[in-house]
Amino acid sequence: MADTAGQQAFTRERLTQDVADVLYVEAEEIAPDESLLDQGLDSIRLMTLVEAWRAEGVEIGFVDLAERPTLDEWAELLCAPRGANRARG
Repeated sequence: MADTAGQQAFTRERLTQDVADVLYVEAEEIAPDESLLDQGLDSIRLMTLVEAWRAEGVEIGFVDLAERPTLDEWAELLCAPRGANRARG
């Protein structure tokens, strides 16, 4: 069962910072509409993010994010309001 309180607290700013942390860059350096794979995100780092977010109750899978590898697309999946459809992994 998902932790809905954790999902409510998941913001675009949080998403951007988490991605920046695994890429070892400043959040402002991430282009939201460009592929994160082209910006240095590899499968190991992606899996690290997925596992950390799942541990907080976010229902997301590796493939869900890999198929839509931009910050804008991830925000649509991860920052949806409570009760909205979420991808499952």
